[in-house]
Order: sequence, then C-alpha cells, then structure tokens
Amino acid sequence: MVRGVYIHIPFCHQICNYCDFNKVYFHKQPVDEYIEAVGKEMAMAVLNSPEQFANLETIYLGGGTPTALSPRQLDRLLELIAQHLSTDVLEFTAEANPDELTVDKLKVLRSGGVNRLSLGVQSFDGQLLKKLGRTHTNDEVYRAIENAMEAGFENISIDLMYGLPGQSMEQWEDTLEKALALNLPHYSAYSLIVEPKTVFYIQYSKGKLQLPEEELEAKMYERLMEKMEQGGLHQYEISNFAKEGFESVHNKIYWDNDEYAGFGAGAHGYIKGVRYSNHGPIKKYLQSIGMGQLPVLHSHQVTLMEKCEEEMFLGLRKNEGVSFKQFEMKMGFSMKEKYGEIINELKNEGLVTEEEERLKLTKKGRFLGNEVFQQFLLSE
Repeated sequence: MVRGVYIHIPFCHQICNYCDFNKVYFHKQPVDEYIEAVGKEMAMAVLNSPEQFANLETIYLGGGTPTALSPRQLDRLLELIAQHLSTDVLEFTAEANPDELTVDKLKVLRSGGVNRLSLGVQSFDGQLLKKLGRTHTNDEVYRAIENAMEAGFENISIDLMYGLPGQSMEQWEDTLEKALALNLPHYSAYSLIVEPKTVFYIQYSKGKLQLPEEELEAKMYERLMEKMEQGGLHQYEISNFAKEGFESVHNKIYWDNDEYAGFGAGAHGYIKGVRYSNHGPIKKYLQSIGMGQLPVLHSHQVTLMEKCEEEMFLGLRKNEGVSFKQFEMKMGFSMKEKYGEIINELKNEGLVTEEEERLKLTKKGRFLGNEVFQQFLLSE
C-alpha cells in the first residue's frame, strides 16, 4: 500500500554547483506540457492500481525547484493532484527557493492543500552562498518565512549544509545561530557530498575545491547536534531535527522502508516490492506519456536479501532505530538470526545499542553511520 507520493519538478532558474538531481534550466522548456504529462501519469497509475492509493498519507513536491513554476502553473499542478489523487492528506510538502516564494505563489500553494514548506537556505553566509551557486539573500529568507507564516503556514523547515568549500567553524556557528533565531519547527542539515556530474565535481577533480578536513567536518556535526538540542529541537534522524509533532512524515516513509509512488521525469518509486525509476530526460518522459505508457525506465523486484539490507541501513538512520519485532514480521526471521554476529561486533565497538526492543546507533555511531550501514550491505 502506497503511503506517500513524490512528484518531481525538474525546472530551475539557477542550477546549484553541488546539485546532482534531475534538473534543467527553466528557459524554453515545455513546462505546461510537462505539468499535463504528470497529471496523465498519475491518472494511469491510479487506474492501474486504485487500491494502492486508497490511504495516501503524504505528498511531496520536489525538484529541481517547484517554486520555479508561475502561480498559474502551480495552480494547474495542484488541480491535477487533487483530481487524480487527493490533497486531503496528513502532510503535503513543497520545496521552495526563498527568492522565488512570492506572496501569490504562497496563496496558491496554501489554497491547493500544501501545509508544509521546505526552504533551500543552505547557509546564511553570503560568500558561501555564491560558492554554492545560490541566488537568494538572507533578507529574502526572512521575508519568505514571514510571508509564509502570514499565509497560514505553521510547518516550515529549512535545509542547511556544512563541510562546504572554505567553510570555517565560525561561519557554521553563525549560520546555526541565525537559523535557530527563526524559531522554526524543523531543520535539516547535511554535509556536502561532491557528486559526479556537478560543477563541484569538476572543480574537485582538477584540485580546485578546498574542502574542510574530516576532523573539522565531524566537529561541525557535533556542534549542530549541540545547538539543535539547546534550541529545543530533538534529533529524530541523522540529519533531521524537529519540535515534537513536526517530524517529516514523508521522509519517515523512506526510512521505514515503506512503499511510495514517484511521478515525473527521473522520479523513483517503490510499489508492491518493486523499485522503479522514470525516464530522466524530459523529451523521453513526454514521449512515453504521449504513447499512453507509464514512463518507467528501470524496474527491479527487491529480493528478500535486499529488503533486509534496506530495512537496516534506512532504519538505523532514525534515532528510534530498527524494531526487532517489525523486522521479524516483515522478513519472517529474526534480526539476530540474520545479523547477530555483526550486531555483536558493532556493539563491542560502541556503535550500536539495544534499547526498548530496538537496534539503534549510539552517538558515536552517528558520526560513523556510513561505516555501520556498510556492515549490513556487505553481509551474506
């Protein structure tokens, strides 16, 4: 049963130097045709398996940049979502750029059922924003949040990044202080990963990208956890912090390894035990829809072994960890039966702990999360 829907809007007015998501420049793109195609894809998917979408909990508009669309285009997209799915869901999130989030767009989003905003802020340091390829200013962040609150949005999150080229601890602390001064209910903070096919990757491969040492990056993460706790936010996932009741329901679907649908060019989904991805190039995507076909490029039936691995490395990202009981109900055998030796080794190293019938990362384990996850991926 599909719990959540992700809808990909691949258009951007400015492409950031670190971004490896499926995206294109907005100019001269068939945006209106694309929106109609997404509507047709949703209609086909629901027609094929109406029972799968009967109890939808979340919708997430991501990108690219959904707020690159005009108010009219956003309104049409939301109209199609309401027509083929439902906008009456527990959580309906739209990603937004601060400098594109106009009052008119906020009104359209709110009236269309969106009840959560995720703003790509990344930093409050002007020099670092330029390095990232971001175009907004701090004043635009403050204005966007103020306008969003006036439009009726209470559930607002901002994304932050650390481990940036040339970033100092002082710059990171300043960003954290400015972010927490906003007193928002949710914050996400990610360390920079230099991905292939990005401007940063090209610079890095030429030795022209100066990144902080691992030790400094670890200290930045530690400071992040300290500051968030002091600000009254609890860490519920490796990179996410919230006030009680404002945890991201949609992202928790991923970490719970539950099923979701993905619509749009390059979108991914997981339905009936099958992981799939759509055609990324917009032309290919539109061609498939035009022929009355779902635009799936790849699909893969997840094996039991893969399901076990995903349950562990996704679930351990959450502070609540992985339930021994839920694991056995899903897999048909116990976690200890499958991973007992690995768990004991990780416990001896102080990386995981057993609490409340769950396996969890320790604080030390959060710093070495990828190394912990790898142990479950390499198991036979």
